[in-house]
Amino acid sequence: MVSRKEAKPQTCQLSESSDTSSSESEAESEPEQVSGYHRLLATLKNVSKEEEEEEEEEEDSVMDETEMNLEDGDSDISEEEDMAAESTDMQSSVASPADPEGKDGHGPPGTSEESPEEFTDAKHESLFSLETNFLEEESGGDSSPKASQDPFVQHVNTKLKEKEIQAVATNPKTTHQLKWPILGQVVFSSKFQKLETFKPPKDIDLKSVHLQKPLESTWIKTNSQFLSGPQKSNSPFTPLQKELFLIMNSYRDLFYPERTALKNGEEIRHVYCLHVINHVLKANAQVLGNNSRRRSQKLGVGDDDDFRDQGLTRPKVLIVVPFREAALRVVQLFISLLEGDSKKKIIVSNKKRFNGEYGSDPEERPPNLKRPEDYEAVFVGNIDDHFRIGVAILQRSIRLYAPFYSSDILIASPLGLRTIIGGEGEKKRDFDFLSSIELLIIDQADIYLMQNWEHVLHLMNHMNLLPLDSHGVDFSRVRMWSLNNWSKYYRQTLLFGALQDAQINSVFNKYCVNVQGQVAVRSVPMTGSISRVLVQLPHVFQRMQVESLASVIDARFNFFVNKILPQYRDAVMSHTLIYVPSYFDFVRLRNYFKKEELNFAHICEYTQKSGVSRARHFFLQGEKQFLLLTERFHFYKRYTIKGIRNLIFYELPTYPHFYSEVCNMLRATSRGEEAAWTCTVLYSKYDAQRLAAVVGVERAAQMLQSKKNVHLFITGER
Repeated sequence: MVSRKEAKPQTCQLSESSDTSSSESEAESEPEQVSGYHRLLATLKNVSKEEEEEEEEEEDSVMDETEMNLEDGDSDISEEEDMAAESTDMQSSVASPADPEGKDGHGPPGTSEESPEEFTDAKHESLFSLETNFLEEESGGDSSPKASQDPFVQHVNTKLKEKEIQAVATNPKTTHQLKWPILGQVVFSSKFQKLETFKPPKDIDLKSVHLQKPLESTWIKTNSQFLSGPQKSNSPFTPLQKELFLIMNSYRDLFYPERTALKNGEEIRHVYCLHVINHVLKANAQVLGNNSRRRSQKLGVGDDDDFRDQGLTRPKVLIVVPFREAALRVVQLFISLLEGDSKKKIIVSNKKRFNGEYGSDPEERPPNLKRPEDYEAVFVGNIDDHFRIGVAILQRSIRLYAPFYSSDILIASPLGLRTIIGGEGEKKRDFDFLSSIELLIIDQADIYLMQNWEHVLHLMNHMNLLPLDSHGVDFSRVRMWSLNNWSKYYRQTLLFGALQDAQINSVFNKYCVNVQGQVAVRSVPMTGSISRVLVQLPHVFQRMQVESLASVIDARFNFFVNKILPQYRDAVMSHTLIYVPSYFDFVRLRNYFKKEELNFAHICEYTQKSGVSRARHFFLQGEKQFLLLTERFHFYKRYTIKGIRNLIFYELPTYPHFYSEVCNMLRATSRGEEAAWTCTVLYSKYDAQRLAAVVGVERAAQMLQSKKNVHLFITGER
């Protein structure tokens, strides 16, 4: 559990019934058992000066303990060992690397019986209740969205027939591809019979996109940082925002795989927060407006069927973000969008507590970190990854730490959700709050591949199920499609990530069945990351013959052991780094290397700091011939490994820029042996996306179709 305030780590454990709050929940949380994964995260920000100095200078001396501990090169096996037991059976192994306990989250931190209850705001319940509030008189009765042109109204009033729902299972997906000015290749698809596409208009004004008050005025001020510079028009959106918002506002599902923390992350965060607040304000205005009309008509509970305006539970929006810093930025945007520059400050309950738990102290950052820009942009602020918080919005007031069933918006990390959703057979578990989510936003999806993708799949499998409890809902106000258990066909999913990845694509294709259809951006990389390799190096790409996707893992291992490794066993081929993206592959290789008694060191995300230092030192000095390195270790640490002469990519990297980063590490210790440097890459026909990202789409196509299994590239030629 990483909290940048070491004095009082925050526990994020929701109370058993998450819409009640006990008096003890005000008390500060107790520290909880810290898992290996969280220890890894903790080291990210608390990097000691010695570690940095050691990284800058070559380690000339190693601690005395090295000799004592290192007979057979396995001194740094700590939490890793727990996961190695069944590692050879790759397909059946479900333990995920982000869970050092190897339980795939079934024993997550902080789920013990005696853990303290999570803080929820009990004081403001009636103030933010949708049942007991009405539209304010001065705001006029017209602020509930009823214009037939409003996309929100059109979406929630879409009528589906039983036979259409049944046909979805068997209907082929219809697709249509368009080219948009900024987004590039855009694929519209739908499982329902009608497929409508559109192209973005040249200019849009805020009137035409049906923003709820006060967003028309507050948006321009909130978004002003992106609108500076020579604007061709007075558009309130940047060109990218305009195209994204048009898709969001049409209530289609969206997959945008080009969101990077460095380039456009904040621009995108602004525009999806606008969509969220717009949606929630409209939905709540509809409920409050109907409350007022029912009061004026003196209707009792269940007297009239015309006021169906809500779901089975109150939470409408779920925003999944990887770190507390991202949650902080989202909430700050909500405040900015509701407040704008009006003289009247909005009420934000528990703001001080929120800033304390989600903020960070810039002085805690070690000053001498030398890391790539993209690393700095991703790991900024409070990078704890275990949190969840409910947010209620009533007109222009915000309640932070609202109990889940009194919230409009939930902001959480996959781990924070996993520990409350629980698993099969667990006593304390709750996922009713996901039953009526109308808008799901998964931001920075690629980072969850480096955390624990299982948590994302677990969440998707629990979305929009019928609740097990009624949670005090007035069924006469619930929309028919919610009662029919058709909510998933009305849920809009917005998925943002930094790369085209098979696992992310699979979630979009499998779980997004919105009646309005799906839009995926499918632009292809013309130049690959290999063009950013600065060293003179021959890259040998070796294609494996694979029968099926299920057999890839074993085929890769056998190909490596039988065809690749024998070439490197000779002592002449020392200083060989083997880069392994999958933790399971890493464990399998490590066990094989031990069995074969090869002279090797290994570093993964669970290796202790002293073990990392020793492994790097021995590899640099040539005392260890091989170094096994996991992709996650590189993602979280970005150390420069010195002393590499031969490089093997056991599989292509998840992030294409890691390919050039690792290749460029050869420069770190250039001692005139450049002529002997080698780089070998294993790939199969199932690696098409990753291959295209490294070598470019045209070369990738040639390499996959070619009769030859070996392809050579040479970089850095003068």
